[in-house]
This record gives sequence, structure tokens and C-alpha cells, in this order.
Amino acid sequence: MCKLSGPSSRTFVGEQRVDVNLSAVTRPVIRPVERLLATAQNGLEVLRLGGLETGTVPSPFQIVESVPMYKLRRYFPPDVRPGKRPPGAPVLMVHPMMMSANMFDVTRDDGAVGILHASGLDPWVIDFGEPDKVEGGMQRTLADHVVALSQAIDTIKATTGSDVHLAGYSQGGMFAYQTAAYRRSKDLASIITFGAPVDTLAALPMGIPPNLGVVAADFMADHVFNHLDIPGWLARTGFQMLDPLKTAKARVDFVRQLHDREALLPREQQRRFLDSEGWIAWSGPAVSELLKQFIAHNRMMTGGFAINGQLVTLTDITCPVLAFVGEVDDIGQPASVRGIRRAAPDADIYQTLIRTGHFGLVVGSKAAMQTWPTVADWVLWLSGHGSRPANVVPMEDQQAEDDESGVQFASRVVHSVGEASEVAIALARGAAGAVVAANKSMRTLAVETARTLPRLTRLGQINDHTRISLGRIMSEQARGAPTGEFLLFDGRVHTYEAVDRRVNNVVRGLIDVGVRQGDHVGVLMETRPSALVAIAALSRLGAVAVLMPTDGDLAAAARLGGVAEILTDPTNLNTARQLSLQVLVLGGGESRDLNIADGQDVIDMEQIDPDAVELPGWYRPNPGLARDLAFVAFSTVGGDLVAKQITNYRWSLSAFGTASTAALGRGDTVYCLTPLHHQSGLLVALGGAVVGGARIALSRGLRPDRFVQEVRQYGVTVVTYTWAMLREVIDDPSFGLHGNHPVRLFIGSGMPTGLWNQVTEAFSPAQVVEFFATTDGQAVLANVSGAKVGSKGRPLPGGGQIELAAYDADSDLILEDDRGFVQVAGVDEVGVLLARPRGPIDPTASVKRGVFAPADTWVSTEYLFRRDADGDYWLVGNRGALITTDRGIVYPEPITDAISKVSSVDLAVTYGVAVGGREVAVTALTLLPGATVTTADLADAVSALPVGMPPDVIHIVDDLPLSATYRPSVGALKAAGLPKAGRNAWYLEVGTGQFKRLTSAVRSELAGA
Repeated sequence: MCKLSGPSSRTFVGEQRVDVNLSAVTRPVIRPVERLLATAQNGLEVLRLGGLETGTVPSPFQIVESVPMYKLRRYFPPDVRPGKRPPGAPVLMVHPMMMSANMFDVTRDDGAVGILHASGLDPWVIDFGEPDKVEGGMQRTLADHVVALSQAIDTIKATTGSDVHLAGYSQGGMFAYQTAAYRRSKDLASIITFGAPVDTLAALPMGIPPNLGVVAADFMADHVFNHLDIPGWLARTGFQMLDPLKTAKARVDFVRQLHDREALLPREQQRRFLDSEGWIAWSGPAVSELLKQFIAHNRMMTGGFAINGQLVTLTDITCPVLAFVGEVDDIGQPASVRGIRRAAPDADIYQTLIRTGHFGLVVGSKAAMQTWPTVADWVLWLSGHGSRPANVVPMEDQQAEDDESGVQFASRVVHSVGEASEVAIALARGAAGAVVAANKSMRTLAVETARTLPRLTRLGQINDHTRISLGRIMSEQARGAPTGEFLLFDGRVHTYEAVDRRVNNVVRGLIDVGVRQGDHVGVLMETRPSALVAIAALSRLGAVAVLMPTDGDLAAAARLGGVAEILTDPTNLNTARQLSLQVLVLGGGESRDLNIADGQDVIDMEQIDPDAVELPGWYRPNPGLARDLAFVAFSTVGGDLVAKQITNYRWSLSAFGTASTAALGRGDTVYCLTPLHHQSGLLVALGGAVVGGARIALSRGLRPDRFVQEVRQYGVTVVTYTWAMLREVIDDPSFGLHGNHPVRLFIGSGMPTGLWNQVTEAFSPAQVVEFFATTDGQAVLANVSGAKVGSKGRPLPGGGQIELAAYDADSDLILEDDRGFVQVAGVDEVGVLLARPRGPIDPTASVKRGVFAPADTWVSTEYLFRRDADGDYWLVGNRGALITTDRGIVYPEPITDAISKVSSVDLAVTYGVAVGGREVAVTALTLLPGATVTTADLADAVSALPVGMPPDVIHIVDDLPLSATYRPSVGALKAAGLPKAGRNAWYLEVGTGQFKRLTSAVRSELAGA
């Protein structure tokens, strides 16, 4: 007999009772069935609903502001707060463009808004929405997001009356930085970012080399995303492919645990967000702008990025910053995130390091346990309610390391699968660093070669009949990159297309008033966009722009330049009216009163409707040939105004030479400190920028108090100079560099050697590229490496052939060999620089024929150089400026260079004083403020002159007068004669080679009295 009861039964065998447990028997069968049924049930729910039903509800929020660009959410608004407690400090959270704003509330209890609310703060979220579902959404730019975020900050400030803590994840963090800079930190209590790249080229995702990243980003910005948007599914796929191991592991884990609903539910909301719900479309213009401005050009670091035409720099951030750094974050890599320390030197920068990846910084268990509680403690600390969080530490100043290439692949693998030891990680990093160090110079060389070789090739192909001009190159750039930024002025930016359109309109205006190809038109304008446009328009028309100095003899300039009309701006209108010429007025804004009286020969060009002008049959844009005269510039020689004719070839030589030597590209900004009527502004700054496709920043003149601010605001990478111009900056009491600066090159001519050393020390690691070019452009030298301070470098590739003719200084003769040909100067021998002419020869040039071969033609520059064993050229003087003393020939330039290198010397100049039918060599110098100089310093400086002899007299002067181009002038010093005897003057004791105090007796002896 058997009776069943529950899971067990009793069976009697004979007189014994046996208990049998049925569960133990059936469990091995039932468990797989239950697991299979649970897996099927949960899988069906996932297929039907996209995921498991968690039963969670989103945190309550109120839409405070709704505009087409965004909706502003306030979570846990005051009317739903327990006990109606007043909200704490407002925290505005910003999502990246490709992710939904719901990321801050993925799970109510462990999400950002819930944790911040529980800590007593006032959480806000800006929701940019789904652009593909909003009218015009797929035309949004990055600037639209920054302006919208700034507007949201205004709303929160007005609503709460409190300054806002701005918190952004990934690109949302970039928005936070950009908006803070755009607002100059107005109404911001702090900035909090999570994996937000700043120095994007310090470490690109997946270890992509920076140079390759720049090229790829530039190409995709110009040729892909200007036609293509990114849908949400593609954004999701791209994000997941950045860490395929982690993505695959998460999916495998999900499938393996599909039967265990309780195990899956805590992470289900996060999984659904990453797999489907959290991704939104990304507009093509915004992607293009991100790639161009902040990856290819890295303008978060350099400054000069444009927001609604306004130029912005992160150096304007002054509020505290907390940057969360993911140790294994391959998107916002640590080296890139830490760039904020150098980009915002005036802000207090802190960091928190978390061992997690990119998304884990803001969502997940570590975010819930570390990130958001730290954010709450940070806000409370800044609000005066608590101490600084223990894991928040000041971010140390640091320079980007040459071998810092971002999160290593080995580190990502270790984080994902928990394998490999710290030793293996160190080895992997060391090996990768060695590879980077070995290949960096090769990558740089390859990129620069690819950039400069086509320019040099084109320059070498230019002949007399080549169509080349400023107007033509600008047209080419406008066609190739119409939206490319070109002209920066007064904090605003203008594109190539906008400037080119303005040039064409001015051309029509010039045609309407009767200007034709070949006409000489004076340009009397301050440095401003309209001046650049006027010069370019005359070039496009084929006319000659006569660049009249605003502070010179205008009547003489008009006469020398053959001017029939004068193009001016309202500022110089009254001055232009004094000339008996037709006056054309251009620029100055729309609202202006020119006070043009009846009968005056003045035409307001702005009143001409370009669309109403019919182009004549003779007009062809950009007709200029290389041999054609393009510009007339002026310089002062011996007090007289001298006209310098500049052909299109001469302009092209300087423009292509500058662009090639400086390796200028679209990521560069050239800072033009000289007026455009000066040859440096026209040939080097404007010419180099146009040929290089770079931006040109025009200044209203050198202002030392604004120099550093404008360098950062414009993102200046290349500064042009003349002579001692930068002395005004270095010697300014307010000058100081803090943190990062974008300058990589100073390029110009005539910089004193002492100032050269000061500039490179102050702006390290920037270098000086010193040019030497004759007025006619037949001879061009460039010190590209900057390694030899004071050297003029070597011949510019593509710039024509030069040679150094042997020279007898005592007889002032070029030496010939037995066959009558000119001898070539040997190493460190002084010679006359000769150039083999290309293009038209200046009528005033000294032409030599049959120089090195029968019937060859060379032009003597009349400049004296020596050439060292490496082939570098050093200027020693001009044939007409050598000083013939009783001791022999004194070359002025080597002495000036040597004295200028004395650490206490500010400026120096060497000249000859005529006394009693002979000359005395004198060096005048000024000292740096508070500095002194000893006779030993002076003797040491001139003891090892490479050629020539020391000066007879050295004296200290209070000031050295500078010309309009900042060139030291010796006219007044020569006229004053020998220096007076005293404690600041010394003479050379010939027997000992030492300098002694200049006394009245010695002075009388030198004067021959």
C-alpha cells in the first residue's frame, strides 16, 4: 500500500519504512525546462518590446522653456519636492549631439538627476531633441548649440537667481567649455565635464596618428559631411565599434543571463539606452564643423573658433572647472581631456580620475557610486557647504609629451576582460611610445612635404606669361573652400566666399567709375577689411594698386606712382581731398556721413549697386601675368620717398615662399601686425595666408597691451614682424604668458639677435623664421630651422639661383679669375650676393653679364654676405655702408649681431662717423630696464667676430629711434658725431683688444684734433 503526500512518499517493504524525495529526482529535469521557458519568455518580451519591462518611471520634470532649438527641463521642480523644500544650486546638464538627453535619467535611483536631487541640488537638463524630426534640425551647426546653451543659462539665472553649474558629457562638455568662453564665464558658478576632449590632437581614438587624423578630418568635413548627415543607428554603431570587445562581451552576457530576469533588471535601462533608445541623428553641418574646427584645426587649444561670427578662446574661462577623466576612456582620452589645463590658464582646474570607460563616467554603477556623488559634493563645496571632495585634486600644469598617444589598446583589453598584468601594460605602453617617437618626425615631414611640394612646383613653373595674381589665388581658394574662414578683424570672422563676393562687387564699382586694366589707382586706407578688398579688387581688375603710406608725403607718392584716382576710406577722406585727384570712398560701415559737397570730385563707392553695373566686353577677371606690374609700394631712403615696383611674379615669389617655408595650411592663422601698404603686410602676411589657405588676422596696429589677448582670441599660429617690432611686446610691463599659447612661428625680416633669443624663450616652443629678400625679389633667403640665430638661412627653393661673388673690400671690387669670370667666394669669405634674374629686371638694378659663363646675366644685390661651411648665409653689410677705419674695413652687421646677444642689451646699431677724412666705427646700444653692461661683456661679445674687426667706440644711449617699420635709424646718431666722453662710452685699446673708458683726451685723439 502506498500513500503520496507532498514531495515525498512512504513505502513499506516488509516491516521497514523508506522515504523517497521526488524533488531530488525531478530537479535535474525540471531546471533546464524552467530555464528554457524563462529564456523564451524573456526573449519574447525583448523581441516584442525592445527590452524587459522594468517597471521604472522617469523622474518628474517640468518644461521651463521650449523653443525650436531645445527644451529646457527642470527636474523635481519646487511644486513636487518633498516638504516643498527650496531647491539648491542649479546644475545644468548637457548631452552630446548624438545621444538623447534622457541619458541623465536612465535609472531614477542611480541616475544623475536623482542623485543630485537627493543631495539637495536643483538638476536641469537641456534637450536638443531629435534634429531629424524637427524642421531645419539637420541644418544645425555647432554654433547653434552653443548659442542655445547660452540662452538656457540666461533662463536658469533669471528663474533661480543663482549662478549655474554647467555639466557636460563628452561633446556636451565641449559645448560647456565653448559656451563658457563665449559668455566669458558670465553667470557660471563652475564647469563640470565628463570625458570632454580639449586637446583633440593629443590623443585621437583608437590610437589614430594626429597627422593622419587631421588629413582625414579635413577631407570628411569638406567632402563628406557637407552632403551627408548621420542617422541615429549609425551614431550608435560608430560608438559601439570604438570598443568592439566591450560591446560583444555585453551582448554575450545578456544572452547568457536572459533566463535570470532578476539579474538583468538592474542594468536593463542602461542596456536599452545604449542598444537603441539613446541615439539620435547628427546634422551634417555640425559634424563638419566639429571635424574642421576642433579636430583638424584643434581650436579648443589654439583659440580663434567662431561662434556666430564671433571669435572665441577658452582663455576667457575664469570660473572653476572640474574634469572627470576616465583612465581607460578611448574617446575622451586622458591626454586630450587634460588639455583644459593649458587652454584655460586663468581658471582653477581640478580633476577626478575614475577607472572606467567613456560611457561609464556618467551611467552605470561607478557613475552612481563615484561620479554623481562627487559632482554633488563639488557643488556643495563651491556653495560653501562642505569641504573639497577627497577625490577632487588640482590638475597639474603639464606639457603634452611627444610620446603620449592616448589610451593604449592593451589598457582597453585589460579593462574589458580583466587580463594581463601591470608589467604587461607598462611594456605595451613603452613599446607604443617608442614607435610613436620613431615615427613622429617622419609623419610630420610627410605631411609638410605633401603640403609644400605642390606650392614649390607651381612657383618653379611660373614664367613671364603665367597668369598669376593676388586676385586669382583668392578666386581659387573661394572655389575650393567657400565656407573656409579667411579674414579676422575686430573679433569677427569672414569666409572666403563672403570676401570674394565683396571683391567682385567692388570690381563692378571700379568699372562703373571708369577704372580699367593697367590704370594706377592709389589706395589710402587704414588696415581694415575694406583695404584688403580694395587691393584684391584692383588685382582682379588688372589695375595697379599704388599703396600710399598714411603718414607719408602723399603728393610725392601720387606723383611717383602715376596715380589718377585715389581709393580711400572715410577716415582718410579729408586727407585724400587735398590731392587734385578723383577720390573714391570705400568701406566704413553703412551709417556714415561723408559730407560730400556739390562740385567735389568724390564718389561714394558704397552707393553703387553692383547688380546694376553691366560688365564691358573687355573685362576678364584676373588677367594679370607674372611680368605685369601689380603694386607700387614706398619706402624712405635717406629721407627721400622711393617707389618700389612689385610685379605679380615678385608677389607670387614671396607669397608661395612664405606659405611653403611656414608650411601654412587651413588650420593656421597669420597675424598681420604691419599695415597692408607695407611690403611685409602685402607680400608675407597677406600673400602667405592666401596661398596657404590660412586665415589672416588684421590688426589696427601693434598694441602691446592687446597682443597676447588677440593672439589667443584669434588662435594665431604665425606672427609676422619687421625688424624690432616685437620689442614693443616683450618690453611691455604687462606682458606675460600663462598656460598655453597657439603661436608656432614668427616670420619676418631684420629681427635683432638679442630680441630673437627673447622671443623664442618667451614663446617656447615657437621658432623664428627670418627672411632676407631684395626689393625686386630676385634673391630670397630663409632661415627655416631657426637653429642659427642671426643667420639669413639658405636660398628659398623655387626662388631662383643665387651665388656669392668673391670681393675685395679694401678696393671695393668683385674679383675675377684668370679667364675674366667672377670668382666664387670661399667658406666664410665675404662676397657680393648675386642673383640670376627671373622675370622683369628693375631698371635701376646693377646688371652683370658674362659673370660665370659667356653671355650669362646676373644682378648684383650690392649686399655683402659670408657663407659658412653648412651653406648658411650671414649678412655682413652693404657695399655702400662699410666703414673704412685706420685699422681697416669694419663690417657693421656682425658687430651689431654680437653686441645684441649680450643679455643686458636691448638694441644695438653700428655706423661710421666721418672725422678728418677718415671714419670711426661706432656702436650704439640701449639697455634693458634696470640692466647694466660691463666692458668685459662687450669685449667678449666682439672677440670672436667671424669677419672684420671690432668697433672703435661703443656707447650707451637712452633710446634708438625706430622707423615706421621698426628699423633702428642711425641718421641722427651719425649727425651727432663722436659720442661724448663719459662713464657710458668706451673705446677699443688696439694693443690689448680691451675696451676702456672714453675720456676727453682719447676722444680728441679719435677726432684728429
